[in-house]
Amino acid sequence: MARAPTTSDPFNAVAELRRRQILTYLAHDERKVGEIVRAVGLDQPSVSKHLGVLRRVGLVHVRRNGRHRLYRTNADAIRPLHEWTETFERYWRRQLSLVKERAEAQMNRGPAIQSNLAKGKS
Repeated sequence: MARAPTTSDPFNAVAELRRRQILTYLAHDERKVGEIVRAVGLDQPSVSKHLGVLRRVGLVHVRRNGRHRLYRTNADAIRPLHEWTETFERYWRRQLSLVKERAEAQMNRGPAIQSNLAKGKS
């Protein structure tokens, strides 16, 4: 089965590591393309291509300020990604809680086992 094009939806767009890095960089502030280029360590044409994909799926907004284009994340478009990943966050939080409970139970049994071994009991 062929993979869907990266411009088909936000999930496909963020499948690419460099786009996720760009979104992370844009998370807190509006940035010029040159700033993004320096931050992610790619050449300007590559950054522009990635920004174009992110813009087409609605994950970033662009605003012109004179000769410059300023990019920022579109929080509303990122919401479905966040909601989807929350499902897994809840799962892993529960798994980690179970591991913690087992470890604590093991630690609490440890002194009793040591005491029984010292007394010759098993």
